[in-house]
Amino acid sequence: MAKNPESKPDYSLSRVVCRNRKAKHEYELIEQLECGIALRGSEVKSIRNNKIAIEDAYVRVENGEVWLIGADIAEYPQATYLNHDPKRQRKLLLRRREMGKFERACEQKGLTLIPVDVHLARGFVKVTVAIARGQKEYDKRDKIKKQADQREISQAVRQAGR
Repeated sequence: MAKNPESKPDYSLSRVVCRNRKAKHEYELIEQLECGIALRGSEVKSIRNNKIAIEDAYVRVENGEVWLIGADIAEYPQATYLNHDPKRQRKLLLRRREMGKFERACEQKGLTLIPVDVHLARGFVKVTVAIARGQKEYDKRDKIKKQADQREISQAVRQAGR
C-alpha cells in the first residue's frame, strides 16, 4: 500500500515544545541565541510528544564545548532497550564564534547561561539559550509594579476612547 505524498508532516512550521517560564521572572535576559542539540532517536520522539522539562536545566561551557545539563527528557515507551537516560548531559551545537561569546559571558561575574525554550524548526530540535543576570527580589517587585501601572494606563486609554 503506497503512502500519499501529501500526507507527510509539514516541517516548515516551527512550534515551541517547552518553555522555561521562570527564566523571564528570575533573570534579566541579556542576549538570546538559537542552537542545535545532539540527541538520540528516542529523545527526539519524546520531545515531539512534549515530554521534556527544562525548568531546572542550565548550560555550562566545558573544554570548548557547550552542554545542556539537567534537562529531563522522558523515556520513550516504544524504544525498549534502545532507550536513553532521561537526565543525561546533552551537547549543544554552535559555531565557534558563538561558543566564544558564551565562554566570555560565563567568565563574567553574575552572568549565567539558561535555556529559555525548546522548539522544532524545519524538523530539527532547537534550544534557545540566553545569557542572563539574576534579578534581586526588589527588582522583581519593581518589574511587577511597572507592569501593573502600564496595564492600568492602557485600560484607562481604552475607556477614554469609547
